[in-house]
Amino acid sequence: MSKILVIGAGGVGSVAVHKMAMNSDIFSHISLASRTKSKCDAIAASVKERTGVVIDTFGLDADDVPATTALLNQIKPELVVNLALPYQDLNIMDACLAAGVHYMDTANYEPLDVAKFEYHWQWAYQDRYKDAGLTALLGSGFDPGVTSVFTTYLKKHYFDRIDTLDILDCNGGDHGQAFATNFNPEINIREVTAVARHWENGDWVETPPMSVKQNFDFEAVGPKNMYLMYHEEIESLKTHLPEIKRIRFWMTFGDAYITHLNVLQAVGMTRIDPVMYEGKEIIPLQFLKAVLPEPASLGPTTKGKTNIGCIATGLGKDGTEKTLYIYNICDHEDAYAETGNQAVSYTTGVPAMIGAAMLVTDKWSGAGVWNMEQFDPDPFMDMLNAHGLPWQVKELDGPLSF
Repeated sequence: MSKILVIGAGGVGSVAVHKMAMNSDIFSHISLASRTKSKCDAIAASVKERTGVVIDTFGLDADDVPATTALLNQIKPELVVNLALPYQDLNIMDACLAAGVHYMDTANYEPLDVAKFEYHWQWAYQDRYKDAGLTALLGSGFDPGVTSVFTTYLKKHYFDRIDTLDILDCNGGDHGQAFATNFNPEINIREVTAVARHWENGDWVETPPMSVKQNFDFEAVGPKNMYLMYHEEIESLKTHLPEIKRIRFWMTFGDAYITHLNVLQAVGMTRIDPVMYEGKEIIPLQFLKAVLPEPASLGPTTKGKTNIGCIATGLGKDGTEKTLYIYNICDHEDAYAETGNQAVSYTTGVPAMIGAAMLVTDKWSGAGVWNMEQFDPDPFMDMLNAHGLPWQVKELDGPLSF
């Protein structure tokens, strides 16, 4: 039984809070805070209607460290679950240190002025959290998050050594919009337009954004074009599992999405530097975010499935070379029926709830800053099966041909 404060009232925050309320034996009291309190109130109303659980709501500017610290001192939660924007990670980590509260998030910090997804800013908190006797768990979403746990599960149960790892993220859903992103548009577009990087033979290999494409036939979705991208779990996995010689991340995008994105880039709408408009500075990408559909609004119209997993090749525990594929398939309509949110939010919000459960039940513990692959994967994997994200493992005929 524990008190939790969730910061962030988007689709992921909504899913996490709904799933926490469905597990009141673990989460005895839930508070939800966001810059826009009305969003929190709407989620609280849905939670009350679906589960009967009452949650507290607060308006909060999470960039304001003293205000966040004051709220933590008022609520006195055991854990803060940060589901706000990644720009706010360090401020929330500072507030948790000031108030003596454990910390968890789903995405690593990045500065506002450059699309640079790296863990070193948060890893630098290691000594401060360790000295304070506090735990900070980084990246408890799906990717990063479940993909890291998938990897360590394969290593624990199937492999003596993993040589190559490919992370494949497929969203086969259709929301009926001409152009919309399934999670925060600003974060999505910053990720997609960043230089692609993968880890190979002890070094980073860079390629232009969206320049490497492969086709893959995803179970329950079908053949999809997927593009090589950088994603933060590559950095943590190559650090904590240095045996892996090559780690790549792939994400699917439809042709219409790519066409729209190319046009938006060409006219400067994806820029993250300020421009002057009618005497005021604006960030073009932030303006674009304001006119695009809110991802949380896509739930009622999104149909189809997601398929996210890892393909690992290496030396099996039986002494033979093998390739295994571990993955989850999630249905958009099922996710919406349960929580009022589409599957992209669901596949991040459920692991956020499970990561929080790992910490408050002491299944995972330890002072300092931790990534998902540093803990025992088994209890997390058990909860995935029990709470809406069942997974499966199958052996492939051989490594990927590309």
